[in-house]
Amino acid sequence: MGKRIRVQRLGRGSPTFRVADHRRKIQKVSYPRPSIETVRGQVVDLVHDVGRSYPVMVVIMEDGATVYLPAPEGIAVGDWLQFGTGAELAIGNVLPLAEIPEGTPIFNIEGVPGDGGKYVRTSGAYAIVSTRTDREVIVKMPSGKLKSFNPACRAMIGNVAGGGRTEKPFVKAGKRYHAMAALSKKYPKVRGVAMNVVDHPHGGKEHHPPGPTTVARNTPPGRKVGHIAARRTGRRKK
Repeated sequence: MGKRIRVQRLGRGSPTFRVADHRRKIQKVSYPRPSIETVRGQVVDLVHDVGRSYPVMVVIMEDGATVYLPAPEGIAVGDWLQFGTGAELAIGNVLPLAEIPEGTPIFNIEGVPGDGGKYVRTSGAYAIVSTRTDREVIVKMPSGKLKSFNPACRAMIGNVAGGGRTEKPFVKAGKRYHAMAALSKKYPKVRGVAMNVVDHPHGGKEHHPPGPTTVARNTPPGRKVGHIAARRTGRRKK
């Protein structure tokens, strides 16, 4: 009898594969509550948080509340930010998508008005406001996909700080191990073809899958590995 394959263990959601949130300095990174008027806040600190790819800026609002946000590139301690309708079009300011001109780079976009920001938050990333209608604003995501948002959703001007992070090589396996451990990701990851036949659907055939690697969408979890519901595989013929 073999063991559960990796995708099954990940899917169970056991503590082994959960990110250790208790190690984080900051539990929630999101915008303050929406306001009709323009409110201001001052950046008082920039901190590195475990498991986040971007630096986090600590913003003290005029009413004394503390807000934690992804830091944009070019921000500095002591800068003042504006939030809400009527805010200036400057790096770090937060505006509704309805007020951001087309072609402007943005990040930390809300999926639903008031949710605090969900999209485009990784280091160096940014999206572009593409076009708009009366009912929606079309944004070009970092992947190149066009996605529509509610015009009332807020976004921050600029791009996330920390760009180029992935360009530095790890060099040593130990460095990679500790970086993955911060996200509770297991490293190194063993290939399925290197396993025994009882441990993985691709194992036991001298480093080659024993059969097709394409599986159906409704395949049971124990067999759902490889190219899942692939439209096509292999090299494209000219």
